[in-house]
Amino acid sequence: MFECMDWISVKDRLPEDGQRVLAFLPKNVVYLPGKSGERRFTPVIFLRFARDFFAAGNPKRDKFGPHFWLGEGQSNQYFEEVTHWMPVPEGPGGEVEKILSD
Repeated sequence: MFECMDWISVKDRLPEDGQRVLAFLPKNVVYLPGKSGERRFTPVIFLRFARDFFAAGNPKRDKFGPHFWLGEGQSNQYFEEVTHWMPVPEGPGGEVEKILSD
């Protein structure tokens, strides 16, 4: 049975440090490959949350806040860019994301 998941505002709660989530970025526009200049509005992407990423005294912490979103192959995002998030959902058979090693 499909369970609907709700988006969580970053004002209400933050993910665990290192947690990979679906993130909502209401202004996220990316350039498409090639030299055409075409862009795509992509408001939902995977990101990993990094709590207290910028150390005290780092000028970026003063400007953007202590937390950061790691893009994992996509663009990293400053904390303020993400307004909502949700945990990565299970697959249709209950599969969950996990790290694999050889």
